[in-house]
Amino acid sequence: MVVNEDDDYLMLSGIQHYQFCKRQWALIHIEQQWADNVRTIEGDYLHNKADQPFLREKRGDKLIVRAMPVKSESLQISGICDVVEFVRSEDGVVINGADDKYTPYPVEYKRGKPKKQDEDVMQLTAQAICLEEMLLCNVDVGFIYYHEIRHRIEVQLTADLKYRVRTIFAEMLDLYNRRHTPRVKSSPACRSCSLQPICLPELMNKRTVRSYVEGKINE
Repeated sequence: MVVNEDDDYLMLSGIQHYQFCKRQWALIHIEQQWADNVRTIEGDYLHNKADQPFLREKRGDKLIVRAMPVKSESLQISGICDVVEFVRSEDGVVINGADDKYTPYPVEYKRGKPKKQDEDVMQLTAQAICLEEMLLCNVDVGFIYYHEIRHRIEVQLTADLKYRVRTIFAEMLDLYNRRHTPRVKSSPACRSCSLQPICLPELMNKRTVRSYVEGKINE
């Protein structure tokens, strides 16, 4: 069972796998299967540079917190924000151990470049929802830093995005509680998937002996 420190809480980062491939997510988070490839190894290396638990760094009006644990009771998820930047603001919230008020901005680090799909944005939005519940504030802006282009992109975390994330996690929680792994839907993306040797999309998409025989009988 894949959880963080909270029993039966889904991993926040799982939304990345789910948006890429629902079956991949289920194999990892329900069946507990995993396989590294060069992409996942490089991704781990990049995150290790950001993940320095409980490290706070003060830069002028900005307080930077790395590897910040977060969770959402409404979504039943928990995880870690790579970086949360707290910027001093009169409209912000009180932070434990700080004298001033700050507005939080989640920052997610990614190995590659911006994707055509929105799984990175979905993960960032989930982090924002967690921060909102924990700090009792609104988190409407976040950032994604892409290592390949060495640039970070500002993301507007809209009400529509947050609604979509809530809907997605509701689907994930339903599959998880039923321990249901979706069937294979092969695509060109399967070639770069680290779970290809486990999932075996080509093999599982072949006709069974029974269906082959029945087809011959009906000819």
